[in-house]
Amino acid sequence: MSEGPRPVRARLAEFLAVLSLGADLGLGQPMEHAMRQWVIARRLGERCGLSPDDLDVVYYVSLLAWVGCHVDAYEQAKWFGDDLAMKGDARLLDVTGTQPLRFTISHLGAGRSFLGRARVAAGFVAGGWRDAAAMLENHWFAADDLAGRLGLGRDVRDSLYQTFERWDGRGVPEGTKAEGILVPARLVNLADVLEIFHRVDGVDAAVAVAVQRRGTQFDPELVAHLERDAPAIFADLDEAGSWDAVIAAAPERDEVLTEERLDEVLEAFADYVDVKSPYTLGHSRRVSELVGEAAPVFGLTAADGERVRRAGLVHDLGRLGVPNSIWDKRGPLTPVEVERIRLHPYLTGRMMAACPALAPLGELATQHHERLDGSGYPRGLRGDALTPAGRLLAAADAYVGKTEARPHRPALTADDVARTLRAEAGAGRLDSAAVESVLSAAGHRVRRKRQWPAGLTSREIEVLRLLARGLSNKEIAEALVITRKTASNHVEHIYLKIGVDNRARASVFALKHGLMDDAGGLDRS
Repeated sequence: MSEGPRPVRARLAEFLAVLSLGADLGLGQPMEHAMRQWVIARRLGERCGLSPDDLDVVYYVSLLAWVGCHVDAYEQAKWFGDDLAMKGDARLLDVTGTQPLRFTISHLGAGRSFLGRARVAAGFVAGGWRDAAAMLENHWFAADDLAGRLGLGRDVRDSLYQTFERWDGRGVPEGTKAEGILVPARLVNLADVLEIFHRVDGVDAAVAVAVQRRGTQFDPELVAHLERDAPAIFADLDEAGSWDAVIAAAPERDEVLTEERLDEVLEAFADYVDVKSPYTLGHSRRVSELVGEAAPVFGLTAADGERVRRAGLVHDLGRLGVPNSIWDKRGPLTPVEVERIRLHPYLTGRMMAACPALAPLGELATQHHERLDGSGYPRGLRGDALTPAGRLLAAADAYVGKTEARPHRPALTADDVARTLRAEAGAGRLDSAAVESVLSAAGHRVRRKRQWPAGLTSREIEVLRLLARGLSNKEIAEALVITRKTASNHVEHIYLKIGVDNRARASVFALKHGLMDDAGGLDRS
């Protein structure tokens, strides 16, 4: 009997905290910015006499306020270059007077040549300003949509709606001002800026920016509370804003997710990531569906199949930490850009590592660009260091990715993808059995598994061929990208199954049964 999936017990707050880490990266901020922001907002809220219910709203809004910041990253990169750098700089801006215009002019076409910047500027005047004008509203729209999908209440969504409003009425989406703005929204708006200035220059800098923007961006009463008690508000911020502290402070009403709700949340994760680029819309769902269908073909248990299906939904979360000026680039990448892309699976694992429910998925998801010969990333794992589920996820991601268009190439046909993946397997980069399982799940005709004599597996046939040719266990291990111990175990099993005890007799057995013809791919059983 196959092992059934084990129930995962997790609170919604844990998943929101993971999303906040992705939002931090998408803002060009270090991870845990939103968590420290929550500490500041909560402490200010307590000094204002906020009710427990309103403090709960502050908690959720703090974690979700900026999750929509990448929804139009394609347009951001199109007009302003590195969208992460642009958004990081924008956090320092107070949109009064001529500051917005100066900021826009200084960032238009960033990273391009003089002529390239001139062309971008001309296009911006012709219509790009509409994209820029809609950006904050787009961010609110995406955050609100996600909050709704995650089942958060109207009180949270109402405050999210006003996150980008300003005390002076010059915010979006409605230009609500002063007392018309809900207090949780005012608190999070202020705490976001305070966290950045405090992290960079300390308490005095944070207080100074609040005072400077008092009555324009920020509520004067909140600024007065800050001035009176700034040292206490910023005390031990890193410790109070750590993962453990934030999760321990989750509201009592926080939802414990059922298995069904867990899948709904992970699907929301997938869509949240894929919207970063028009070239990846639906990618994570397609990977998840394909790898889930390939899992039983590959021989994974029900539990491992469920795990790899869920890992497919979140495998690209780390893409948020790489700017769209790289993801959507039509020309060749520079060495620096390549290294930034190679970092994204690591960021996926890093974001999910702290969450007990997501850590196993994160560890598996980091393997989706690893290759058997060690040429993959981010860790350059080889051979047996890649789990079976990780090998299958890598094959599924490669298949789906190649059937999708990218800025630098059109989508490949299904037949071309199949040939490409089989070539990768033949070169020792992808697992051949994983590739055939994925191709089978995708509807391709695959080679029927051959029944080998004496109960030998396909891997043991590969070892036997090399053994018969006189390779040592060490040389067999290097050729098949496995450990020396694993090669030795295979040899022992072969000897036991075919009833011999040396290479010469094993060679006779191999020739007698026609096993030395190594043409064609093999499916590991």
